[in-house]
Amino acid sequence: MSVEATLSAEALLEQLRGRFEQLCRDVAGAVNQAPAGHVINGSEHKVRDLLAVFRQATYQTALQLRTDAAQAAFSPSETPPDTKIPPEQGTG
Repeated sequence: MSVEATLSAEALLEQLRGRFEQLCRDVAGAVNQAPAGHVINGSEHKVRDLLAVFRQATYQTALQLRTDAAQAAFSPSETPPDTKIPPEQGTG
């Protein structure tokens, strides 16, 4: 039975921490910039778009971390003797 490589939640958190902090600042900015009495209408689409970008970045980062984990777990075998590069021939 083969064990599949997994990504670490801690690694994902570390990779996304800065982006998440910026997302929170941007969401707060969008809500604060909305006119009084029209907060939902004035900020909902901006916040939705910000979250969509973050969702995509999160998924891409998670996939990349899992790919990296799989590559790190891969132990390539030694090169078979018949595929070694022959020594260079002398010129002339």
